Amino acid sequence: MTALPPEDALLPGYARGVIRAALGGPKTPRPAGPSFDRRAAAFVTLRWPDGTLQGCIGTIEPRAPLADAVAGAARSAAFQDPRGRPLHLPDADALFIEVSVLSPTEPIPCTDEPSARAALRPGKDGVVLRCRGHQGTFLPQMWPRLGDPATFLTELKRKAGLPADYWSPDIELLRYTVETHTDGQEPPEEHD
Repeated sequence: MTALPPEDALLPGYARGVIRAALGGPKTPRPAGPSFDRRAAAFVTLRWPDGTLQGCIGTIEPRAPLADAVAGAARSAAFQDPRGRPLHLPDADALFIEVSVLSPTEPIPCTDEPSARAALRPGKDGVVLRCRGHQGTFLPQMWPRLGDPATFLTELKRKAGLPADYWSPDIELLRYTVETHTDGQEPPEEHD
């Protein structure tokens, strides 16, 4: 994947502004320009100072301009992820925000589960698993937590709502890479 425009580094601050505005704070202007107007898929990950996940939501396929994809993912991660808790305006400044801009997906060639595990690139690949109406994805940031390709694939099947030992010729695996950005703002140690 080619390097992303330097303007993309502004995306976490924009995501924070979108969350603030949704909580009653001042409206944040949408960034303008070719970098923000290009179609791209993005995820927004929100964590509390202790590392607890507030939300991680995004799109796999580029359906909207990047600025709009980030705004939608920021709102969803803040307010719709069932792992999160209710937020108040001061919380917008306490959250650590990471924006991941995804490359286009490409098929992972495999004929069975061993060949799928062998084709995965630990630490680099984000992976989408699709099968008969089930779908799940893990960003590449999950590799340190899940470790090896066997565990990564097992947990991805579970996330997609399939049994851990399930395999079918109907399984489709796709890979992508990400460029991640944070706004460098570490959340305060205490928040409301």
